[in-house]
Amino acid sequence: MTTFKSTHLTARKMVIKLGGSTLEGLNEAFFRNFKALQAQGIQLIITHGGGPAINRELAAAGITSHTVNGLRVTSEEMIDIVQSTLIGKVNPALVHELHAAGITAIGLNGFDNALLTSDYLDFTTYQYVGEVKQVNVDILNMLTEAGVVPVIACIGATEDGQALNINGDTVASEIALAVGADCLLLVTDVAGIRINDEYQTEVTPRLINCWISEGHIYGGMIPKVQGALNCLQAGIPSVQIVNETLTGTTIKSEELVK
Repeated sequence: MTTFKSTHLTARKMVIKLGGSTLEGLNEAFFRNFKALQAQGIQLIITHGGGPAINRELAAAGITSHTVNGLRVTSEEMIDIVQSTLIGKVNPALVHELHAAGITAIGLNGFDNALLTSDYLDFTTYQYVGEVKQVNVDILNMLTEAGVVPVIACIGATEDGQALNINGDTVASEIALAVGADCLLLVTDVAGIRINDEYQTEVTPRLINCWISEGHIYGGMIPKVQGALNCLQAGIPSVQIVNETLTGTTIKSEELVK
C-alpha cells in the first residue's frame, strides 16, 4: 500500500476502530474516555463498521449473506445497501453522538477526497469486497491537527468510482499504518482474545499464529489479529483489542516482551 506524502510533523496519534455491535451500546462513560485521551494531547481517528445495522437492512430486503474467512461476501445488490447503511445511517449517528459528548468530529468515507482508494480483494471469492491501495494522509492530518476527529465509514472507492465493502479492522490497520499512529485500538464486544475460555491480557505474534493454526482463533477475529500483526511488523508500537471499557488484550512484538 502507498500513501500520499504529508509535509506535516504529526503529534501522537491513535486510531480507534469501533465494531458494529459495540456502536449500538455506547454510553457517556465511553466518550469520556475519548475526551480524556484528547486532553492528553492525543489526536484521534475513528473508523467504524456496522454489521448489525447492515444485517437489519439486508433482512428487510430479503437478502441473506454469508462470510468467508471472516469477511462478508458482498454481491452487487448488497453493496448498495452496505454503502447506504454505513454512510447514510451509521456514520452520521456516530458523529452526532460524538458532538453530543463535546467532541468535534466529521464523518468521512472512502470517496471523500479520495480518502481510501481501493481495489477488489478477490472478486471470484468475495465479489464487491475491497482492499485499500492508497490512503490520503494529508486530509487526515489537516483535520486532526485542527482538533477535529475524522470518523471514517469502511467504504472504499475504486479509481472509477465503484464502492467496495472493506473489513473494518483492515481499514483501521491501513489508516494506522499510513498516518504512523502510536497505537491502534480495536474496540469490539469482547474483552480481547479468548483462548480456552480465558481472556488473554498480553500476547505475541508467535502465540497468535500458533492459535490460528490450531483453530483457537477463527472467524471475524482472524482479520482483526492479522491487521494487528501487520501494524506491529510495520513499527506501530502497540495494538490492543478491547471492549467498551477499553480493557482487553495488548499485542506486543516478541522484542518488547523479552
